[in-house]
Amino acid sequence: MAMDFDESRPIWHQLVHEFSRRIVTGEWPPGARIGGVRELAGDLGVNPNTVQRALSELDRDGLCRSERTAGRFVTDDEARINSLRQSLAAGAADDFITQAKGFGIPLADASALLAKRWNHHDDPHRPADETEADDD
Repeated sequence: MAMDFDESRPIWHQLVHEFSRRIVTGEWPPGARIGGVRELAGDLGVNPNTVQRALSELDRDGLCRSERTAGRFVTDDEARINSLRQSLAAGAADDFITQAKGFGIPLADASALLAKRWNHHDDPHRPADETEADDD
């Protein structure tokens, strides 16, 4: 499935983030073979060279490895994957903090909002149209 890309950032950089997300969520589990460059490029609707550049970055970061005759595989290093998971979460937290501060939300209120939304996301059967007032 083709991705929606942000025109303000290089596509290969966005692919590094997407592939990293796939690794930390287990969509690409540790030790799993990653699809070929041309296959991924076709699925994502991008140039194979762009996919190759993103995968090369993952190789450099130790998130995957290439085996000359067998293809490319996700790392088996759980500590490396956990480190990536923490890094991605920290980036998301930084984005939230920047926006919350921009809205003038104090830390205590931002923390309460995060806890409320966290619990909301724990219930996958909760209707999407339920409002915050239902949590109070």
